[in-house]
Amino acid sequence: MNELRTRDPILFWAGALNLLGLLIATLLSISDTRLLLGINPWIKPMKFFTSITFFLWTTAWFMAETRDLPRARAIVRWTIAVAMAIEMILITTQTVRGVPSHFNESTAINIIIFSIMGLTIAVSTVAMGLFLSILRRDTPPRRAGYLWGMRLGVALFLLASIEGGVIIANGAHTVSQPDGGPGLPFVNWSTTGGDLRIAHFFGMHAMQALPLFGFLLDRTVGGDRAVGGDKPSGLSIPATVVIATAMVWLAIIVGLLVLALQGRPLLAL
Repeated sequence: MNELRTRDPILFWAGALNLLGLLIATLLSISDTRLLLGINPWIKPMKFFTSITFFLWTTAWFMAETRDLPRARAIVRWTIAVAMAIEMILITTQTVRGVPSHFNESTAINIIIFSIMGLTIAVSTVAMGLFLSILRRDTPPRRAGYLWGMRLGVALFLLASIEGGVIIANGAHTVSQPDGGPGLPFVNWSTTGGDLRIAHFFGMHAMQALPLFGFLLDRTVGGDRAVGGDKPSGLSIPATVVIATAMVWLAIIVGLLVLALQGRPLLAL
């Protein structure tokens, strides 16, 4: 945690505030007997607080792997920190009010809130596009798996963010079923219809999974050997495996998206 705070104090404390929000939301959920779309209303902010904490802390960790461009770094950190703060304030406000935060067009105020949430996500996505562009270009062989995992993880994160536009265009999280039907525990992914959140989830969290996988490969397989020989020429074995894994990961995301658009639940697999 000290290393994380050193790498980017702003994003560290922004993530810590979301972690605190998760704790508060969890405690409030225990005594709240209301139901919103069939589940405890605090489940949604709990999910978002968790996901945003990972997002902010992962970006903070990766800041050490960016090129020496202070202004670009500042734009990224402040944009996503402020955007995620606004996002969570609005989601929490709607939870307290006992109304859905997403796709809620029942009143003018609800339309405004959902529109602002969409804007914050769009701005944050643009900032992460800038972040991808300033990631370091060199690839030391002994860290190649990790660095390629970082680059490809952020790229898949961006694709998943753009895929959120499909969810907006659909006007709901689910396909062929109304939101709020039977779902898996906590995540509430539909068990009776297609759910666009599943592909979105797997894409967003490639940002954590691929770099971690690459880091483990660097530590176990090592980057001294290239594919096809013992000399450190070409892509190292960890880098090659991570790139191949990212391609498979992308195929899975596309498959999950197609499955959802067909109105079929994940359990249909």
